[in-house]
Amino acid sequence: MAEDLFEQMKQSIIDGDDEKAAELARQGLEAGIPAAEILDKGFVKGIEEVGDLFGRGEFFLPELVQGAEAMKAAVAVLQPALDASKEGRKVLGTAVAGTVAGDIHEIGKTIVCSMMSAAGFEVTDLGCDVPVETFVEKVRELKPDLLLLSALLTTTMPNQQKTIEALKEAGLREQVRVMVGGAPVTSAWADEIGADGYSEDAIGAVAVAKELLGKA
Repeated sequence: MAEDLFEQMKQSIIDGDDEKAAELARQGLEAGIPAAEILDKGFVKGIEEVGDLFGRGEFFLPELVQGAEAMKAAVAVLQPALDASKEGRKVLGTAVAGTVAGDIHEIGKTIVCSMMSAAGFEVTDLGCDVPVETFVEKVRELKPDLLLLSALLTTTMPNQQKTIEALKEAGLREQVRVMVGGAPVTSAWADEIGADGYSEDAIGAVAVAKELLGKA
């Protein structure tokens, strides 16, 4: 039963069907499946498949955007249950995440935010095409433990560096750990721009985040 439901959840993301994704999320909760498990075994599998299809040139930007929207719809239904499940356990840390200016790709960041939320982090997702100044303002305002900067294009990667530089200029760099990620991003680039952490996938991002905060 649950396996069939997980498969349908995965398919709803691949199809970019936000209404179906939200409905399946509700069904999963009603069936008593933990929200984190629904996310992990159902919807995340779908968004990973969408990412793979895009990488192989079988999906294009519209499918990518639709998949991300369907994922958001599912997460919106699951969020109260994810939050409730966290009440019984200590929050691991706080994070602000966003895709840098000039970049409209949400998919990888959406997966990372969902996975981190399920793992026990409080995540504020700023969306995509986020200006450097907005990241700086949010770090000043929210004082997060972590700042996650995503870039899916080689042309927007420099905005990860600019954000780190802007944090330094604002006197905020020492108070936040900065993680970078995205398809073209490498550990060498992360080192070059002075980031604290890097991961090439969502599962790894949770592990790196825990490590940076000494919660591994």
